[in-house]
Amino acid sequence: MEDVVAGVLRQWERAYPGLDTGPIAVLGRINRCAALLQQTPDPLTRAGLTRAEFDILGALRRVEAELTPTQLARESFASGAAVTKRLRLLEERGLVSRRTDDRDRRVVHLSLTDAGRELVDGLIQELVAYDRALLSGLTPAEQDRLAEALAGLLNTLEGTIGRPLR
Repeated sequence: MEDVVAGVLRQWERAYPGLDTGPIAVLGRINRCAALLQQTPDPLTRAGLTRAEFDILGALRRVEAELTPTQLARESFASGAAVTKRLRLLEERGLVSRRTDDRDRRVVHLSLTDAGRELVDGLIQELVAYDRALLSGLTPAEQDRLAEALAGLLNTLEGTIGRPLR
């Protein structure tokens, strides 16, 4: 069965014969997968969370220690501004608490509340099962190869994004 990107590739090849559409074949499919995943209701959306909010909660749960907003930004792969915005919402929901540092009042330490820990603990198994179902069309070996290929792409992008590409 042909995917939607294959049709786009044929159109580009007709418009520009000889054009190497390999990059479009890869990145077009990654972008299409990402768009479809964002449109699909998952256990997080049913719980009233975004993936980005769960990433913050998950980071606090995985590390099992207080984190500063800067540390949390690193752990959740988000900007400081995005973390600040998400933290405000999570605090309002009673999922995250903040504590001012005893020595430096400018430093804030963040942790999960009992309700936050309970939410993460209740969602993680369901989320992993949901993600497993999404990948069920691929064999375990195909999933491993895809993960490895995406890790390579991620390492390349993390080393080049923000720098001029040649």
